[in-house]
Amino acid sequence: MSQPPGPYGPPGQQPSQGGPADDPGVFGAPFEPRPGVYGQPPAGPYGQPTASYGYPQPPAPYGHPHPQPQPTGPGGHGSPNGPTGPNGPRRRSRGRTAGLIAAVLAGVLVIGAGVWFAVGDGAGGEQPLARESTGASTAPKRPSAPPGRTITPAPKPADLNAKRRDGESRVLWVQENTVDLPGRGATQYGPWFAGDIVAKAMYRTVSGYSAADGTQKWSVAVRTRVCAAPTLPSPDGKIVVGLESGTTGEGECDRLQMVDLRTGKAGWSTQFKREGVWDKLSDLTLAVNGDVLTVGRTGSADAYRISDGKHLWDKVPGNCQPYGFTSGSVPLAATSCDTAADDHAVQHVRRIDPATGRELWAYPVKKGFKVDQFYSTDPPVVSLRKGKERWGIVILNTDGSYRSQLVGNAGENYAPRCGKEMRPQNPNLDNCLGVAADTTTFYMAADGGEAGGVVAFDLATGKSRWRVDAPAGQHPLPLRTEGGRVLVYLEATRANGSGRGGGIYALTPAGGALQPVLRHPDSASGVEGPFREATITYSGGRAVLMQEYVSGGDDKQEKAIVAMLAFGD
Repeated sequence: MSQPPGPYGPPGQQPSQGGPADDPGVFGAPFEPRPGVYGQPPAGPYGQPTASYGYPQPPAPYGHPHPQPQPTGPGGHGSPNGPTGPNGPRRRSRGRTAGLIAAVLAGVLVIGAGVWFAVGDGAGGEQPLARESTGASTAPKRPSAPPGRTITPAPKPADLNAKRRDGESRVLWVQENTVDLPGRGATQYGPWFAGDIVAKAMYRTVSGYSAADGTQKWSVAVRTRVCAAPTLPSPDGKIVVGLESGTTGEGECDRLQMVDLRTGKAGWSTQFKREGVWDKLSDLTLAVNGDVLTVGRTGSADAYRISDGKHLWDKVPGNCQPYGFTSGSVPLAATSCDTAADDHAVQHVRRIDPATGRELWAYPVKKGFKVDQFYSTDPPVVSLRKGKERWGIVILNTDGSYRSQLVGNAGENYAPRCGKEMRPQNPNLDNCLGVAADTTTFYMAADGGEAGGVVAFDLATGKSRWRVDAPAGQHPLPLRTEGGRVLVYLEATRANGSGRGGGIYALTPAGGALQPVLRHPDSASGVEGPFREATITYSGGRAVLMQEYVSGGDDKQEKAIVAMLAFGD
C-alpha cells in the first residue's frame, strides 16, 4: 500500500512533498504548558483572579455533555471527566489549539490484521463504602483567605429573571457549593440525569438534585475521595464511582461504589487488584454500557454487572489489553499490546461485547500513535496522537474498516475540549466538548482568537464542507446531533460588568446562521461567564453548567462558589 508524502509542516503551512514514506499526515500543533499546574494557582478567565459571584479562584474547567437519550457520540451523548499538581488540575489556555494539515491515504494509520487482547485479575469483596450523609465532613481545614479579597454572594434566579428580555430563557437555579472540601479543592464528576434527578459526585459525596429547581433530594457519603466516574449512568439510573483506597489523598484508585441516582441509595461495593508497574501507574477509566461497568487501565481491565456487582470478566486470550472504553450503546475500546519493548506502543481501536470481553472487530493503529479520544462512537471518529506534536482524526465504518481521515484547512486551528486534557487524573476517553457527528458529517469547534466557529467535515472524504463563525467573543462548542441538526453551546461573555448570555443553538447540515434553541438571558452573563470552560449538558429542554473543579481560599469562599447553574423555558 502506498504512503502519502510527508512530513508535514506546522499549522498554516501546506504539506511538504517529501520525507519518510511512513510519516503519517494530518498532524497538529504542539501542546503548550498550561497555567495552574505545579506550583502556581490558575488565573481567572481573563488572566487574573476574580471575586465576583464567589469565584475567588475559578475552578479548573472542562466538560462533557451527556443528555439522555443519547443519540450520538462517545457514550451516546453527542460528543461524546482529579487534580495533578499541588494547586489542582490543568486549565485550558484559550490560545492553545491545534491545527490539522493535509490529506492522508487509507493505509497511513493501518499496520495489519487484528490482534487478540487480554485483561487482568479480578476483584474481591469489600465492606460497604458509602452511607447516608449526616452533613459532617472530615476535610482538612484550609488557611484563611488572602487579605483584601471579598466575596460577593451569587444572585438569586428571581433577580436575574426580572431583567430578562423577550425570547430569553429563565435561570432555573444557581447552586453554590455545599461540600466542605480539602485545602486544594476537589473535582466535580457528572452531571448525570436519572428521571427528574440531576446528580454529581465530589470529594466524599454523591448528591442528587431536582433538575427543575436545584433543591437537594439526597446525598450519600462515601468513606474516601471519589477518584473516577463514568461519563454516563446506566439506562435505569445507576452510577458506579471509583474511590481511593485510603483517606490521605494518595491512595490507589481501586475501589468501586454503586449508587442508585433515582433513590439516592448506596448499593454494592468492591475492590479490584492493581498489579504490576503499568497497572499501578496508569490512569483509571470507567464506562457504562447497559448493565455493565468496564474498568480500564494499562495492562489490565475488569467488568462488573451494575445491577448486582457480579464480576463478569478480567481475561481473554492474547497480549493486548483495553485501557479505555466508551459509554453508551456502541462500546468501543482502546487497547495496547505488551511487546518485547514493554512500551505499549502498539495500539488498536476495538469494538467489544462488554458482557463477555469478546472482540467484534479491531482497527490497528500505526505503531507509535496512541488512541487519544473517541469523538464519536456511531459513526466511530477517533483522535490519534503521537507525542505532543502529531495529531490525526480517523473515521471508521461501523465494521471497523477505514473510511477517511480529516483534512484540515491551512491556517485553521481546531479546539475540541476534552476531559483528558483538563482532568489529568483518571480521565475517560469519551468526554469531549466541541465535537459531534451524524451519519454523513463531523462537526468540530474552530478557534480564531475572538472569532471562533464550527467547521463541518464530510465523513466520506474527510474534507471540510463549510464553516460558520460565532459572534465575537462567544466561542461555539458542538454538543451532539439531534433531529437533523447539530446542537451547539455558545459561551457567555463578560465585559466591564455587562455582557451577552450564552445558550443552546442549532445548525442545519447546510450551515447557515446559528438558530437559537435556548437563549440564556444577558442579565445572567455575569454568573454564567465563569463557566466558559465547564461541563455543558443539554437535556430535557434544560441546560446545566457544572464547574469541573471547585476551590476557594477558605471555607467562606468555597461555599460562595457557584458550582452548578441551570437554564430552561
